[in-house]
Amino acid sequence: MRAASSQAQEWIDGFLFVANRPILDLLNTKPVLAGAPTELLPDVRALERWLIASRMVTSPREKAMLRSWRHSAQAVTFLQRLIAFREKLREAVLRMEAGSAPADTFLAEVNTLLLQHPLPALLHKRNGKVLRQTAFELRRPADLWAPIIAATADLLAESDSSRMRRCESCVVHFFDTSKKGSRRWCSMNICGNKLKVAAYQKRKRAREAQAQ
Repeated sequence: MRAASSQAQEWIDGFLFVANRPILDLLNTKPVLAGAPTELLPDVRALERWLIASRMVTSPREKAMLRSWRHSAQAVTFLQRLIAFREKLREAVLRMEAGSAPADTFLAEVNTLLLQHPLPALLHKRNGKVLRQTAFELRRPADLWAPIIAATADLLAESDSSRMRRCESCVVHFFDTSKKGSRRWCSMNICGNKLKVAAYQKRKRAREAQAQ
């Protein structure tokens, strides 16, 4: 039951969430399934589902706005730009995982989007504590850049980029939040058990060879 529950938490509405950073989960919307790269954002409806599952969009009003764009040409254009941006972000993340900095051209593109789509924040008092909350207002598809590009900037400026990794067995990226910083796989359910079994079989064959 625990394994089934864990798998259910990792897959939400057909999307994988194991990265500990929503913007890395965006990279994981093109995983390798059945031996081939698979686009999980083929249309605006799929994007709508991912934005809600990732909690980039949370309020009832914003969700209703997304539904109203299912046949919008502007939403199609946004999705096309987002897919292209995702692949540039993937290149930047791969560079960071290898110990290098993102390309200057990509940083310039991120800066342009940050200026065009800022994510303002307001302070609120709740139970005697002051909370900082974003004041995201969704009016048109292009406004979706605000939370996405803000999350991108946070990732690129991450001080502990050594915890940004790609699974040793597949193409999925994640941010290691474990105490020891020793996470190697996207998920124990997806790749961890598979690699452990393979390693065990290899050791078993080696012992059998030695015994002969």
